[in-house]
Amino acid sequence: MLAGEIVKELSELTAENRKGVEALFAAETHLAQCEKDLDTAEASAFLSGAGSVAERQAQAKQACSDIRFERDIAKAQVNRVRTKLRVIESAIMAQATMSKIMQAEMKL
Repeated sequence: MLAGEIVKELSELTAENRKGVEALFAAETHLAQCEKDLDTAEASAFLSGAGSVAERQAQAKQACSDIRFERDIAKAQVNRVRTKLRVIESAIMAQATMSKIMQAEMKL
């Protein structure tokens, strides 16, 4: 691999990393909204329920299962973006290491 190729690859990875940071913010914002929606729906379902506290909690949990599922998907999206960012950061480190090795070889 030539020095120019390493520089190009590092530039592309850095640009991808910047996009990843924005994607992480968007995913975290979506997750926060989903958690807010779930909390609101559960509270409303609990307050409108009948029976003992345990019965109303169960009713609220059942009534909000679709919202909870969406929240869980949003959590998975955040985790996926974080994982992809770690992969990109590892690739950047690998390219930087290759660059250092090439520099050392040129000095020999």
